[in-house]
Amino acid sequence: MNIKSANELVNEALKEIKTISAEEALENFENEKINLIDIRDIRELEKEGRVENSHHIPRGMLEFWMDPNSPYFKQGKLDQNKEIVLFCAGGLRSALAVKSLKEMGFEKVSHIDGGFGAIRQSKFKIV
Repeated sequence: MNIKSANELVNEALKEIKTISAEEALENFENEKINLIDIRDIRELEKEGRVENSHHIPRGMLEFWMDPNSPYFKQGKLDQNKEIVLFCAGGLRSALAVKSLKEMGFEKVSHIDGGFGAIRQSKFKIV
């Protein structure tokens, strides 16, 4: 049996997805061009803080909350015309999540290189 490592999956995803910097995300966020989605676990948000005015969709529920045919779909939560930008703590989970959303058919989707760690080093407001 040949099981791929998590790192192999992340590296494959990174070749197929769009990655942006925290600074680029901040500029687009301030200009209201993106949906900024934090996919970290709720315990991470409580411990580390969160980006003001970002959306929280836990990684385990992302595909269900984004699927219009799912009973968990969050109608009206996101502006469907804007790019979806995901982030996690360091950028690994968000890379896999972006690949999954692309497989679902989402086209305007990316993630932040370095995740929340990079966001904290930028000028995003953390609450």
